[in-house]
Amino acid sequence: MKSSVYQFGDIESWDGILRAFPDSHVLQTREWAQIKSQFGWQSMYKIWREEGQVFAAAMILMRTVQLGFLPIKWRIMYVPKGPLLINWSNTMHRDMVLNDLYALAQENEAIFIKIDPDIITGFGLPGDVDYNETDTGKSVVEHMHSLKWQFSQEQIQFRNTVIIDLTQDEITLLKNLKQKTRYNLRLASRKGVNVRMGDEHDFETLFHIYAETASRDGFVIREKQYYMAIWDLFLKTGMGQPFIAEYEGDVIAGMILFHFGCKSWFLYGMSCTEHRDKMPNYLLQWEAIRYSKTLGCNEYDLWGAPDSNSEFDPLRNVYRFKQGLGGRVVRHIGAWDRPIKPFAYHLYMQLLPKLLAFRRYQSRKQIAQIAHYGE
Repeated sequence: MKSSVYQFGDIESWDGILRAFPDSHVLQTREWAQIKSQFGWQSMYKIWREEGQVFAAAMILMRTVQLGFLPIKWRIMYVPKGPLLINWSNTMHRDMVLNDLYALAQENEAIFIKIDPDIITGFGLPGDVDYNETDTGKSVVEHMHSLKWQFSQEQIQFRNTVIIDLTQDEITLLKNLKQKTRYNLRLASRKGVNVRMGDEHDFETLFHIYAETASRDGFVIREKQYYMAIWDLFLKTGMGQPFIAEYEGDVIAGMILFHFGCKSWFLYGMSCTEHRDKMPNYLLQWEAIRYSKTLGCNEYDLWGAPDSNSEFDPLRNVYRFKQGLGGRVVRHIGAWDRPIKPFAYHLYMQLLPKLLAFRRYQSRKQIAQIAHYGE
C-alpha cells in the first residue's frame, strides 16, 4: 500500500476520484478547496492506493491562525467531511490513513489536525422506534481512541443529519410526507406562492433575506463575500442551484441546493418574516426533492439534526420541519482532533470559545443592521 500527495495544479481529476467513494461529499471537492483558498486556507490532496486501486482520499485544508492579540501564530489542519474510505471496516486501511494524516500534520508543524468523516454510528434519535447503532461506527470510534484521536470540542459541521431516500418514486415520496407537511405544501400553492429556479442575479436578494433569517432565528452568518463566492462558483460549475419562492412578484424565500455524485445537500435556506404564513419553505423543499431526482441523486441531505429528542435542543424546531419531509435521522461520529503539540492545542481550545463568542457578538450586530436597513 502507498499514499501520494497532490499539489493543486495536479488534481484536475480529483472530483472524478471522489465519485468512486460511497460517502463522497461536496465539502471534499476541489471546488470547495477553491472557495476556501480565497479565505485564508491552503489545500492538499492525498490518496492511498493498494495494488493500483485507490482505497482512500482526503482533501486537506491548512491555515495559520492568531487568536486575539496574542503574538502567537499557529498552524491548524482540517479535513472537511473526510477522509473518505471505500471501506471503513478495513482496519488496516483506516489505520494507515489515520496515521498518515497525523504524520502529515507533523511535517507541516500543525498544532493539531481535525477530521469529520461521515461514518455512520446509527439511525434515529434516542427513544425513536427506529433507533439503532452500527457496529462499524463503534469499531472506528474505539480505533481512533487507541490512536490518541479525541472527540473535538469544536464541531465545525453538523454531527447528525436528516436524509431522504430518493430511490423511491415521486408518488411514494409524496406519501412519505407527514400529513401536516402535505397540508402546508398545498397551502403554499393555494396562497399563490410560485417557485422558480434562480440564477446569479438573485444572489443579492438571497443574501439580504439570509441575513434577515439569521437575525430572526438567532444564528451567526459570515461576511457577504463568502456566500457570494460559494454560490457563484457552484452555480457556474453546475454543482449548485438556487430556488426562489415568490409571492405577487416579490421574493419571499429561497434556498441553495448543492449536488455532487449521487447526493444533494440543502446547505442554505432563507425566508422573509412577513410571508412565513404562506409556507414557502415547504414548496421549495418539494421542488428541490423533485429536481434532485432528475439529477440522478439517490439521497437528499437536509443538513443538520439534534443529538436527542430534548425540547431544549436548538435544532428541535428545524428537525420537526425536516422530519415532516419524510427523512430519517442519520448519526455520525462527528469531528475528531489529533493534537500534535499538546500544550498549544490545549491553549487554543481554551481561547477559541472566548474569541468565537466575541466574533458572534460583532456578527449579530452586523447581521441585524443588514437585515433591517440593508447595506
